Order: sequence, then structure tokens, then C-alpha cells
Amino acid sequence: MAHLIHVWHERNGWSHKVLPALADSLNLGRIHNSQISNLRNGKLFSPGPEVFLAFALINNVLYQGINPIRDHLEKDHPELLRVLLESSLPLVGDDEQPLSAGDLFEIFVGLTPLPSSFDWFIEENEAVMLSAALADYLCNKRPWRQCRQKVMEAYPVQKTNRRERFAAVMAGLRDYTAEELDGELLDLYATHQKISNSDLQGADAFLEDLRIRADFLRELEQA
Repeated sequence: MAHLIHVWHERNGWSHKVLPALADSLNLGRIHNSQISNLRNGKLFSPGPEVFLAFALINNVLYQGINPIRDHLEKDHPELLRVLLESSLPLVGDDEQPLSAGDLFEIFVGLTPLPSSFDWFIEENEAVMLSAALADYLCNKRPWRQCRQKVMEAYPVQKTNRRERFAAVMAGLRDYTAEELDGELLDLYATHQKISNSDLQGADAFLEDLRIRADFLRELEQA
């Protein structure tokens, strides 16, 4: 559950204040900032049923889209609306339906696995080489300076902090963590689709190709 909440926030570029603010503004229940923080860090061991219900109600609102709540937020919560317009992806299962309170509870207690799009089984020690492989992969072995404009135009994310982080990884100034890669992978795959004629089908295939490139780079380092 911690991984799910963390990746959900990473994928949307949210702070831990967004969900409590949305729940409060739409009277969907009460979620405290501290609960979000503790869930993300795996420190909330026994959340009450109201937490799962509030999450599910929020998730269903996001699944329906921003338009039904736009006027209300624009009038009373313009800053929250701006954040959600930048990114408001819901939690959906492998059937593309929004996760319910029951789904979230079963994930929390371990009865149901995470949706496949929220867990690519990336290990922390693998993330460094995948980050290096990513720059080599998307630039097709060219220097970042030569491909920067094309790649940044293809990267679909508009959040400034995520764009800056992506550019830093591509330039070799930092690496993604495993959870950051989990949150970024769908958008990285979308970037690849825009700049490549590859016939890769799906983010899983993209990740597998990226792992092959990482293994190749690792062998070059050891040679």
C-alpha cells in the first residue's frame, strides 16, 4: 500500500497535501496530511475504514474527470484546481476501473496484489543502471546536448519539477530511485513512442528493453 500511494503521488507530482485538500473541499471524508505521509512511508499500520472510503471517493471523482468539479474548485479552491489540472491520474486496476474502498483494503492487508501498472518490480540497486540506460536509450547513444530538444518536447509531463528531474537524469546529473521509475515509466514509454519507430508494445516491453540496455552498459563498464 505504501508503494501504491507513493507511486500515485510521484506519477501526479503531488505533495502530501493535495488529497486531504480535495477530500475537505468536496466533503468526501477526512484524511490528514500526517496520514498521507505515514501511508507513503509505510508507518500507518491500522488505518480506519473511513480512510479507505475517503480514498475511494476521491479516486472516483478523479476517474470522472475534473470538469464536473471545475466550477466549485475555481471559485473556492483555485490553487487546488491548478494542481489537479496539471495532473490528476486516478488509481485504476488492471481492468482500467477505479480502485474501490474494498480493493484498497485488500491491497493494504496483502490479499490483492498491486495493479501491474503500479509495480514494475524495479529493485533499488537496479534503478541506477536503468537511469543510465534511459539516457543512452532515448538519445540513441548520442550526447544529451544533441538530442535534448527533441526528447524534452516528446516528454509528455508538464509539471516543472518532474521535467527538471527528467532532464537531470538524462544529463547524468542524478539517477531515478526505484519508486520514481515506477511512477515515471508510463510517461517514459510515451516519450519513447514519440521519438522512435520501434514496434514495442506496452510499458512492460519498454522496461525489458531498457533492462537489456542496462546489462549491455554494465558489461562495457566491466570489460
